[in-house]
Amino acid sequence: MLTGGLAFSAALARAAEADAFAHSTQMIVVTTSNWDVVEGRLQRFERATANAAWRPVGEPIAIVVGKNGLGWGIGLAATDAGVRAAQEPVKREGDGKSPAGIFDLGTAFGYAAQPLPGLKLPYETLTPSIECVDDAGSKYYNRVVDRLSVAPDWNSSEHMRNTGESYRWGIVVDHNGTVAGPGRKAPMPGGGSCVFMHIWHSSDQGTAGCTAMTQANLEALMLWLDPARKPLLVQLPEAAYVRLATRWKLPELTAVAAGVH
Repeated sequence: MLTGGLAFSAALARAAEADAFAHSTQMIVVTTSNWDVVEGRLQRFERATANAAWRPVGEPIAIVVGKNGLGWGIGLAATDAGVRAAQEPVKREGDGKSPAGIFDLGTAFGYAAQPLPGLKLPYETLTPSIECVDDAGSKYYNRVVDRLSVAPDWNSSEHMRNTGESYRWGIVVDHNGTVAGPGRKAPMPGGGSCVFMHIWHSSDQGTAGCTAMTQANLEALMLWLDPARKPLLVQLPEAAYVRLATRWKLPELTAVAAGVH
């Protein structure tokens, strides 16, 4: 039984989760069969209002996650004892895991000077000086920056224009404070950085910690997303999804996992 400060903290965590879902009418659900696998499925969901039932949009698509699977990340829901089971992994910098949890989305990005026609997300063109900083000792850790507009203080970063086809298009996932702004938490050093949705290399090759898919599927996802509808990304292994479905009022897993096995 929780008492005192513990009960208060649990109540705050649940309030934050409820607020995260309160205004969202678009949801991306990514599920995998367990914590360690690379392959998974993505299903889009939408609802007319915040109080309406979620309904699937289109068919599930194949995706890949981190080369070492999933680990609990830093997102909108606190990973307290009521969320994370003791044996479940936690994401760390450089661990090759994609983050599990609930996440906001940031800007879309790509190599093109102009966004995909019809894109509603804000868009950033990746010039040769755009980098995502993965040096935990930098004040720009886990931020996408233009090195020409700041004083670089990092020893390690991802040069986003030099990734081949992977970042021809992409979406920033707001994991561990990637997206700066009023009321947002600063990144936790070492908590994991530079998490995106992007184009995959193949259907069985994991990423460094992102969620990837075919270019056609990514483009369709990008054009569907509408920031006015407060879209969320939910990423979980199936067992964790089932365990948390009632608490987080998630769509039924039977719809999410269609075609997974």
